[in-house]
Amino acid sequence: MVPLLAAVSEATSTVRLGPLVTSPNFRHPLLLAKDLITLDDVSDGRLTIGVGAGGRGFDAEVFGEEPWTNRERHERFVEFTTVLDTLLRENGSTIDGAFYPVVDSRQIPGPVQRPRPPLLVSALGPKSISFAAQIGDGWICVGGLVESNLTTEEVVREQSTRLDSELVNRGRGDDAFQRLFLDGFNDESPLTSFDSFVDWAGRYHALGFTELVIHFPVPDSPFDVNQSLFERIATEGREVIVAWH
Repeated sequence: MVPLLAAVSEATSTVRLGPLVTSPNFRHPLLLAKDLITLDDVSDGRLTIGVGAGGRGFDAEVFGEEPWTNRERHERFVEFTTVLDTLLRENGSTIDGAFYPVVDSRQIPGPVQRPRPPLLVSALGPKSISFAAQIGDGWICVGGLVESNLTTEEVVREQSTRLDSELVNRGRGDDAFQRLFLDGFNDESPLTSFDSFVDWAGRYHALGFTELVIHFPVPDSPFDVNQSLFERIATEGREVIVAWH
């Protein structure tokens, strides 16, 4: 067993860890910050944080409360993310928030990565994309959830153009800003074959995405794909993408 454990340890020593994504639907940023600090510590600084406003349905109603309006959801998301950003940067904090106040908290010794671990923001509409450009180290895109007659790729191109403008307006360079595309929530079908994956990856790489994320196969779910195809994508697909850089 020792050689096997050593091989597993070596293979997973560089993989990034973290939520993709977590939301204010059922988390307070203070408790979340402490969990994330712990994960960054035990992983020796390999945490990447993904945050989003959350959706409707089970995660929005799990506490038996009425779902928030779009405006309420955005306002809470902005404060949630701003408070989380502050808590991860400071060893001690008091924050007068409308939704998430914090009184004399201690985050010691804080995360391994300084000033805090990378924070990627899921964003669809103009307000959330503007906020992502303001506070985030990167953008998480899930494609064409916005009601539109456009294809997913056309919607994402418009979103990317808007993000470019927001970054320029804030004097932020695009080189250090990550762009991650999370598949599974749009009308694309990149996992029907290896060639369809390569085509999909190439199109979104051309739009400036630095990371592409696909779901692990789950039987009898929307993510139920052929295991051997998934494994081929995980190995050969990486080689194809690396060749583009």
